[in-house]
Amino acid sequence: MRLLLATQNKGKLRELEAVLGDLGVKLVSLSEFNDLPTATEDGATFEENARKKALHYWHLTKVPTIADDSGLVVDALGGRPGVLSARYARDDRARIDRLLTELKHLDSAEAKRLRTARFVCAICVVLSEGALIEVVGEVCGYITTEPRGEGGFGYDPVFYYPPAEKTFAEMEASQKNSVSHRAEALTKLNRRFLELPGRDADS
Repeated sequence: MRLLLATQNKGKLRELEAVLGDLGVKLVSLSEFNDLPTATEDGATFEENARKKALHYWHLTKVPTIADDSGLVVDALGGRPGVLSARYARDDRARIDRLLTELKHLDSAEAKRLRTARFVCAICVVLSEGALIEVVGEVCGYITTEPRGEGGFGYDPVFYYPPAEKTFAEMEASQKNSVSHRAEALTKLNRRFLELPGRDADS
């Protein structure tokens, strides 16, 4: 099966390729198609945006398409930045600066426990007309008071993952990819792929 990866985000692309390569599918990028109009991501939830993107590019190419929408949900901010995670500011540094500024009132030792957050990843695969697979993955952690680590992308430098005692940006890519919200969603997706007619655990 050819599977179109509906993202221009290089960080997401690397993570998706690292896991999807094990599914026995031929991965195709958007760069292989000329001048495709960009999907509009105006859904109220991660699931809606993932579905809109997958359907948009499937209708344009008729190639089975996988799309994800993911972001950071911070409890103390009422769930923000949420579906606006990528549009919270002009770039990763500015997005992190805005987030930390908005959480400044929770910098004291007794308030740090209130900086709980989770990464959410919704994935939609359009296989054919009316044939969709949809899964969601989450990982819980805390927002640090300052960036830590040089790896990852997006909000990774301020997302502390307690089991590893590190931020996502401090973890090796392989370690992060095994526990992240995207990894959980892709694990669920893998199981759904294996349940498709004509596929089994040995295919």
